[in-house]
Amino acid sequence: MPQGAAKGDHVSPTQPFSDLTFRPKKDLTGADMWGATMFDQLVCRVMFHKLRYDGIFTPPSEQGTLVFTGNLGMFEWGGVAVDPQRQVMIANPMALPFVSRLIPRSANNPIEPEKGKSSSSGSEAGLQPQYGVPYGVTLEAFLSPFGLPCKQPAWGYIAGVDLKTHTIAWKHRIGTVRDSSPLPLPFKMGMPMLGGPIATAGNVMFITGTADNYIRAFDVTSGKPLWQDRLPAGGQSTPMTYEVNGKQYVVTAAGGHGSFGTKLGDYIIAYALPDKHSSSAK
Repeated sequence: MPQGAAKGDHVSPTQPFSDLTFRPKKDLTGADMWGATMFDQLVCRVMFHKLRYDGIFTPPSEQGTLVFTGNLGMFEWGGVAVDPQRQVMIANPMALPFVSRLIPRSANNPIEPEKGKSSSSGSEAGLQPQYGVPYGVTLEAFLSPFGLPCKQPAWGYIAGVDLKTHTIAWKHRIGTVRDSSPLPLPFKMGMPMLGGPIATAGNVMFITGTADNYIRAFDVTSGKPLWQDRLPAGGQSTPMTYEVNGKQYVVTAAGGHGSFGTKLGDYIIAYALPDKHSSSAK
């Protein structure tokens, strides 16, 4: 593994890896940089070459370190879903580079909080104080001047893992730039997510975490898209399911996420799962 940690830090010379991994097979290069325009792509390549990047687990640095597969990847707090009868695990792997930059201590970045002030930054954006250690840190997605990821898509997938053979049974891009691009285009880019999937006994899984305002359903065993609906705000959450009087429902929160840049809201939306010969109802 890459060495050369910051002063006072220590890194391991090796790291273990699972045989079953969604990690990209190669490290990033300048050729992987992408943009909405040629100018955008050029700026991303220049920024890429100014950062420290020696592959996965490159240590944080004052120069600025490219973190890939990123602080959301491959899986984030939403976790995975498991269908125990079919022995399938549903995952939503992501590969979105971030930039981590160590900020030395100074009058504006003290090692301890000022008396009477909160010890938290209060935000995921900007300088994170990391009180008690030699550096603060800034952490942000590696984005172009237009606010799109500098790495070429896809940035997010939905995938099924066969737990009997420990192999990836299917894997598809999920999500569009409809709600994050200056032009509301429904291109299926494969978007980053905040929030995991759920699997039901009826061989259907649901997910709402993509950076566009949708809830989607897929066939668990094949990955075939089954249904989607437009949400009134960002659905950065993990849905849940419940049953009342023999009728099954799926409910999700559409509250958006400030640091994710999705539309904010205060919605709780429930869907009645259809019977075999009826249509869905919201």
